[in-house]
Amino acid sequence: MPDENLLRTLLWTILLLPFVHGIGWLLAGRRFNAVAGLASAVLTLAGLALSVWVMIQTGRQPVTLRTDWIALQDFSLPIAFRLDSLTLLMLGVVHFIALLVQLYSTSYLHDEPDKNRYFGFLGVFVGSMLGIVLAGNLIGLYIFWELVGLSSYLLIGFWFRKPEAAAAAKKAFVMNRIGDAGFLIGIFLVYYTYGSTEFSEVLDQPNLATPFATLTGLCLFCGCVGKSAQFPLSTWLPDAMEGPTPVSALIHAATMVAAGIFLLARIHPLLTPDALTVIIVIGLITMLVSAYSAVFQTDIKKVLAYSTVSQLGLMVVGMGTGNVSGALFHLTTHAFFKAGLFLAAGSVIHGVHTQDMRRMGGLRKAMPVTFIGYLVCAAALAGVPLFSGFLSKEALLTGSFDWAQNRSGGAILVPALALISSGLTAVYMARQAHLIFFGKYRNVDLPFSRVHESDWRMTGPVVLLAALSLGLTFSRNPFSATESWFFRLFAESNAFSAGDETLGLAYEHLLIALVSVGVVTVGLLTGYFLPATDPKLPEVRLLTPDLAPAELADRWVFRPFHTFARRLHRFERRFIFWFRNRELHLDTLHWKGVIQPVLTFSDALSRFDAKVVDGLVHLVAMGNVVAAHVVGWLDRNLVDGLVNGAAWLAGRFGTAARQVQSGRAQSYIVAAVMGLLLIIWLIL
Repeated sequence: MPDENLLRTLLWTILLLPFVHGIGWLLAGRRFNAVAGLASAVLTLAGLALSVWVMIQTGRQPVTLRTDWIALQDFSLPIAFRLDSLTLLMLGVVHFIALLVQLYSTSYLHDEPDKNRYFGFLGVFVGSMLGIVLAGNLIGLYIFWELVGLSSYLLIGFWFRKPEAAAAAKKAFVMNRIGDAGFLIGIFLVYYTYGSTEFSEVLDQPNLATPFATLTGLCLFCGCVGKSAQFPLSTWLPDAMEGPTPVSALIHAATMVAAGIFLLARIHPLLTPDALTVIIVIGLITMLVSAYSAVFQTDIKKVLAYSTVSQLGLMVVGMGTGNVSGALFHLTTHAFFKAGLFLAAGSVIHGVHTQDMRRMGGLRKAMPVTFIGYLVCAAALAGVPLFSGFLSKEALLTGSFDWAQNRSGGAILVPALALISSGLTAVYMARQAHLIFFGKYRNVDLPFSRVHESDWRMTGPVVLLAALSLGLTFSRNPFSATESWFFRLFAESNAFSAGDETLGLAYEHLLIALVSVGVVTVGLLTGYFLPATDPKLPEVRLLTPDLAPAELADRWVFRPFHTFARRLHRFERRFIFWFRNRELHLDTLHWKGVIQPVLTFSDALSRFDAKVVDGLVHLVAMGNVVAAHVVGWLDRNLVDGLVNGAAWLAGRFGTAARQVQSGRAQSYIVAAVMGLLLIIWLIL
């Protein structure tokens, strides 16, 4: 291991490098627009090189570097870095995806007048993510957690002159603050329980399965609910697609939304069985609702956004079942193929100038490189064998089935629902691929002759991410996750390690893989043959393939899938149309279940304040005025009367006494004689 001071210097350099160039572009202004993107990419490449060097030097041995930031007599607040397998993995992923996004953005935003602002916000965001990854305690993690929220707000609302972008940024910011409030309470509870927030101290403490410990774990999980868009705070992520597409690739595919999963992996030893059960339920709801929602979208980016939410729900379920390494494996593969899908979507949008998939079609001929990159990444997302998503989903599904075998009751529903979600993923990806790249070109506003492939700065990252989405990238055997290098990296939490009792029998795992492939196959064919829905719902209308379904139905191989797709369409028209007509979706539930009651309660409080509280205040004021008038009258007529009467009497007595002292001798003699006569009369 390198010298501790050298290692601390390297980590500070890695952390501060993106902040320096990000803030630098913001201060420099537009005059450096021409070099901002390329310079940011070069500096991010330098950060990636330093991260790789640190990874090589430290290996997998956990290292904690601590420096006191505030030191008082009985209290100290340290700045701590924690290096372990999880840190090194996330350092590489964040730097690598950020590098590709910055290179991609130099072309995608070539006409943007505010490049300096864009790359400035991007640098601050990358630095904040690195701070979360490197943090050695919950306090430091929370500081960078909030910086990520701020920078994502700025990036989502980058085109703030668009009302939709401004509204989406505010929605993301507010919803994340709700989750962060619970996260902060959880940090306070951890400090109250353990007297520290240091991971090196807290994670080594015995986990007491008490209600208080469960409450602490669920409060910490609130941070994941906000950042990783879990139910019920999941609706901000699809709306965040109003930001630039490269931002979607960086924030909403590989980094920011992954922060919640990273947090769960970091604090997993603190989670009690009851807390894990709640986490599983939240993950299942998120996974299924979002996968279903993705099937009926027509915006190319919103399909991928709902897909991201669904995949994050699957990772949360993996965390809840104790399959930490499996969830992190899917997090890693998802970062590559979902970033590739978003960048491919940006290339398509750049080529056809629309995000509406109903106005696309046949683009494989005009954009062959984008098509190949998209198809590979989509196959990985759908869980097709030979691609990375198949390996990571196998790890999650196998882990969940092994978890369910050791439990009774409805535990088997967890892997079963995960399989259903996998099938829905195949449905919406097949539908999206068909609408974009197959069939006839349908954009009447832009001739097909004007549709063109993007340049190498946009297609290069897509091709590279597609290559990293192949199964051979992660395992010598692309049909089995057990031989992946990833699980050697996380050997301490590997659910597939040799000798582990949860491994189960090999044929059971093979059966799970075969069932998964079967579900994916049905999903892909169903998504391709899914016909148009009711024309009353143009926003969710699905276009029929160019190949007539009747012709395909003549081929017995496709007849069952065509029939199933028709029945699914009929079900959607009869039930889902009714469901959608009543707007029973999360935003409406938020409005009717939370916002509207709060507004109604606030309005009632306002009326109570105006009529009751203000009425009492006015009554008291009127009483004070009347009392003041009474007191004034009493003061004028009684108090002042007594004072004035006493003064009048004193004056009269003084006047009488003054008459006695007249200064004339005759008066004094008369008074003396009268007094003498009075005395004689009294004596006699």
